[in-house]
Amino acid sequence: MLSLLLCVLIICTLVQALISLAKSSKNSPGKLPPGPTPLPLIGNLLKLSDKPHKSLAELAKIYGPIMTIKLGQVNTVVISSPTMAKDLCFSNRSIPDNVQAQNHNQFSATWMPIATQWRKLRKIYNSHVFAAQQLDTNQHLRHQVMQGLIAEVRESCELGVAVDICKAAFRTTFNLLSNTIFSMELSDDWNRDIARERKEAVWSSMEHFGTPNWSDYFPVLKKIDPQGIRRQTTSDFGRLIAVFDRLIDQRLELKKTQGCLSSNDVFGALLNISGVDQSDSIDRTHIQHLLLVSTLSNCCPFGQDLLGEL
Repeated sequence: MLSLLLCVLIICTLVQALISLAKSSKNSPGKLPPGPTPLPLIGNLLKLSDKPHKSLAELAKIYGPIMTIKLGQVNTVVISSPTMAKDLCFSNRSIPDNVQAQNHNQFSATWMPIATQWRKLRKIYNSHVFAAQQLDTNQHLRHQVMQGLIAEVRESCELGVAVDICKAAFRTTFNLLSNTIFSMELSDDWNRDIARERKEAVWSSMEHFGTPNWSDYFPVLKKIDPQGIRRQTTSDFGRLIAVFDRLIDQRLELKKTQGCLSSNDVFGALLNISGVDQSDSIDRTHIQHLLLVSTLSNCCPFGQDLLGEL
């Protein structure tokens, strides 16, 4: 099966290369920035080590602050100059295939292109969600989470029991995030079905974001999705969005029964914006995908950001 897939990949790549050569001879496109000579089929993939950022820094010393490398069959322009990187024309990022699951790239400010909608969402987030005053309101809750982590480590030391750093880091980060957004801890009682589902979806999503996807390097494979990464990410995103939907419905029902509640968390601020301020309104889908990117980008152990920074 692997040999057959490799043969199909080679044939499709050769056909695509011939079509590209034919188009280039007709259209005479402008020259790309300098870069290392790519190998057939795989391009410059072998130039990247297990630490790509260091490999790119070394290549930039040879080819300059703007260079071209070919990742599989995808031409990639690399900007290593801070001054040039500030230019808006370099602000948009390439979108991995699995990020397009559940149309996440269309609703998340992390991935959408810099345009009117992006500026609108950024203004809302900076003013109502990520403002220092907004985040400081639940500082005492985050303090309690950290105190809980310290107490857990202290108890393990007294008992002479090893601390599972990965599990402790994940649970603490998840609780810090959930307290900031929902004013509650979503990781309590891991034996419950809903908690287990949430945990599995987050871990599965992070695993697939950390797995190299052939479809990102060989676009001809996107429709096939040979590794099943996009299909699994679509399922994981759907499970998380379903959880967020339940939380939204619970908070809205609580508002109906008890009147207008003053919520100090991020979740309450988002619902107030979507339901009250029609001039800057964001809909339910935007809230779902903001919660999605916040959950995934903050729940990776040791602070590794999987989806990029807003």
